[in-house]
Amino acid sequence: MTARILIIEDEALVAMELRFVLEDLGHEVAGVAADARTARNLVRETEVDLALVDIHLSDGPTGVELGRELAQEMGVTVLFMTANPGMVRNGVAGTIGVLSKPSDERAVQKAVDYALRRRTGKPVDTAPAELQLFG
Repeated sequence: MTARILIIEDEALVAMELRFVLEDLGHEVAGVAADARTARNLVRETEVDLALVDIHLSDGPTGVELGRELAQEMGVTVLFMTANPGMVRNGVAGTIGVLSKPSDERAVQKAVDYALRRRTGKPVDTAPAELQLFG
């Protein structure tokens, strides 16, 4: 299942590696944003199926609120990817869950596949062990 995925990550090397992984999996990267404003603009300008959102961006710890906004107001499926999963341990309304960084290619693939299956209403198996689900 091919999807348009937005990477919201302020560390250029992490974003680049994630882009390569997603493209190798056959997905289209809709863009890369290092801050909340850029992410919002990209979602307004292009169709995005899934956003992979870091919590700490170049404009501060804006990822949690951004993820909530993308999911609830803009119809984007959201997975958080962060080295600080405890910051969202109670969940974020409208979002799927959190994948701890660093993550290997297999963990990213499984988490993205799971999120996209949920987005399209396809049957999902249990969530990958690496993905902490919300609610």
